[in-house]
Amino acid sequence: MATDMPVTEARERFSELVETSAHEPVFLTKRGHRQAVVISTAEYERLLDADEDAQDLAASDAVMAVIMAGAPTIPWAQVKADLGLA
Repeated sequence: MATDMPVTEARERFSELVETSAHEPVFLTKRGHRQAVVISTAEYERLLDADEDAQDLAASDAVMAVIMAGAPTIPWAQVKADLGLA
């Protein structure tokens, strides 16, 4: 569930806005249109992590497509040797 709050009201009830955003998103509105959203730090960090995971997956898919198209790869033994792990 989310709450809508006019910007003018948010100014007057800022502490309540922050408290509410800890449990649910609060959409700030101007003239009845949503302009911004206030969310908890935990939710923001969760969204950042999800975005990073999505970017990593997209990069992995792109690399796999190149490999599947026949691009040469580096043998695992050479990778370990180059990193000083062999």
